[in-house]
Amino acid sequence: MRHYILLLLLATTTLGCAQQKEARGKVDDYFALVRDHYTGEKALETTAYVSQYWRVVGNEGFNKSIYKIAAELEAAGYVLEDKADKNDRLRYRIEKRALQRSTWEPIAATLRLLGDDAPLLSFNSNRNMVYINSVSTPKTGITAEVVYIKDKEDLQTANVKGKIIFTEQQARDIYLEGVLHKGAVGILSYDNPSYLQPEKNSTSIQFRSLPHHPKNSWGIALSYKAKEQLKAKLANGPVSATVAIDTKIYPSQELTVIAEVLGAEYPGQRLVFSAHVQEPGANDNASGVGAQLEMAAITAKLMAKEAIDPQRTLTFLWGDEIISTRRYIQEDPNRAAGIKWGISLDMVGENTALTGGTFLIEKMPDPSAIWTRGNDKHSEWGGKKLALEDMKPHYLNDFILYNFKEQARFAQWVVNTNPYEGGSDHTPFLQADIPGLLLWHFTDQFYHTDNDRMDKVSQETLKNVGTAALASAYTLLHGDTYTAVDIIEMVKKAALDRLSNEFISSEKAIKAGNSPKNEIEILEAWEDWYLKAIAATMDMASPENTAYVEKSILMAQSVIEMQAKLFKSELEKKK
Repeated sequence: MRHYILLLLLATTTLGCAQQKEARGKVDDYFALVRDHYTGEKALETTAYVSQYWRVVGNEGFNKSIYKIAAELEAAGYVLEDKADKNDRLRYRIEKRALQRSTWEPIAATLRLLGDDAPLLSFNSNRNMVYINSVSTPKTGITAEVVYIKDKEDLQTANVKGKIIFTEQQARDIYLEGVLHKGAVGILSYDNPSYLQPEKNSTSIQFRSLPHHPKNSWGIALSYKAKEQLKAKLANGPVSATVAIDTKIYPSQELTVIAEVLGAEYPGQRLVFSAHVQEPGANDNASGVGAQLEMAAITAKLMAKEAIDPQRTLTFLWGDEIISTRRYIQEDPNRAAGIKWGISLDMVGENTALTGGTFLIEKMPDPSAIWTRGNDKHSEWGGKKLALEDMKPHYLNDFILYNFKEQARFAQWVVNTNPYEGGSDHTPFLQADIPGLLLWHFTDQFYHTDNDRMDKVSQETLKNVGTAALASAYTLLHGDTYTAVDIIEMVKKAALDRLSNEFISSEKAIKAGNSPKNEIEILEAWEDWYLKAIAATMDMASPENTAYVEKSILMAQSVIEMQAKLFKSELEKKK
């Protein structure tokens, strides 16, 4: 008991008595400032505009979305970079690159079973039915017999030449073999995952794509309802169908919008927000585009009022998922060296009462991505198990989580986390050893489906995400030595909480038969992660006052080490 009392005293007094000054700007101050301005109206309006289009990089809807963002930035006070002078701290540019492959755009489609009066599917109600990269049929359509193919092995004996393949699994291999090599005219497929609740959401279709190929034909993805109707027809004998598809395939450019608020003191250091524009959904990812645009507009307004004066540069990036962010990092090594934090906004506006799931912060790789237990759990998206060498210790995880929990308490909102899984614009940051995390929602029963529409988007959620993200950004951008000390205290508390929770989990695991040695390894991994995460706060220290941060780091680390040592000794006794 005396050990626990000593640790409690150290945890609560180590830094409090040493700190003499306050940070240049504290997160509570920035929350108060942002809450007065971020309503979610601009975010919702932008989400509605972008979501009307089926967005593939380079197509008309994608490009209109890009130019809409640029016009809104200009109206907010951002100056086109080519016209900016040295006094213009708010700048934007549109980067243009020729696409290596043609872009694609769906116009219309129907799937009709012969003998039926009404179409089985129509593009007007199922805008995800046509596979990306599908070519147009003749205007009158193509009529052919439908042949059920269970798997690729079926193609070895089935005669599919001149027919339409129907399969209930991922269609890529069957398409390549059956359509491109064996002469089928096209493919119908169904493979909606269970988390979409397909029997409930029976008209939902997840978008799919064909590989780029000079001899491409077409593919149609089926809803659960359409799949069941087709199977019922096939059970009664041969079935023929007429497929009519109208698409556009044409050369184009890849466009990326980048807006920046130049830092007053350290313009080479920056925080980058990234929101991808492509994909046809409202939540995925028109919501990220909209939330980020309102963040940029509010920043311009607060700059004009001299309510903020970021010392580091704030960058907003809108483009092609992962590709635009990776390029921004890779094409300029000097710029990349100054990126201190990267945050992806992806699926951030959900009305969870309709979509399910919860708002999530996907953390940088920490030991929960190796040992997922307790309150940690992966989303249905899933993630592979990581190794110790994959860890990315940094204070950004707990700093962002702390701030979002503050907004959750204020707004009666739910915030959770998931271990690292990847797959969005945070990935290129982490691959470049830049601290990066993801703001998103999951499970979403309308994920990647044509039912991801504006009725599933919540202005209140957009406001909560945008507010917490912007208040967090302002704190880091204005951060100094005393900000670093505040974050050290925040992360130290998170470390002590984590070690306590892991100790409790380890005790239970040992009682269930697990090896104490393995449980000690888990505690040591968390100890090491947090010692390094706290050390990372040195990047906030003012050059003239690094000693103060160094001392604060060492004091916090000593508390963590003592707590870990105590817990490990208790587990040692159970050998």
